[in-house]
Amino acid sequence: MRLIIVAVGQRVPDWAQTAWDDYAKRFPHELKVELKAVKTEPRSSKTLETLYAAERTRIEAAIPKGTRIVALDERGTTVTTMALAAKLKDWQLGGTDVALVIGGPDGLDPAFRQAAHERIRLSDLTLPHAMVRVLLIEQLYRAWSVNANHPYHRE
Repeated sequence: MRLIIVAVGQRVPDWAQTAWDDYAKRFPHELKVELKAVKTEPRSSKTLETLYAAERTRIEAAIPKGTRIVALDERGTTVTTMALAAKLKDWQLGGTDVALVIGGPDGLDPAFRQAAHERIRLSDLTLPHAMVRVLLIEQLYRAWSVNANHPYHRE
């Protein structure tokens, strides 16, 4: 099974890339984690609908057919670490790859968000996109560690 993190925005600070790389290499071979960064549409004088449409096209192109789509959304369901661990276990048992999608500066296209299989929120706080990538991969690793009875997660 693969966890595909699709994130709008191609550049992150070195610290975020270092943290991402550190967590990504910790996952077991049977649970691959991939990052697919897609280009942010230049903001200039375009309408929000135009921005959403351009980014949605790039996001959809990055997601393989048949993949379960989970949109990260401030209006999504709040999940605890234990709830995320349960979701991860269900996803793994389902055997389908899962794409977790992080929107751009204006979020995700509303129609894309609605069409996603699930919508979850990571925090009540507004976080920088680089931080969201790091927080997401850390929590996915923690969820895996809960399910594997690995000592990384201690209650």
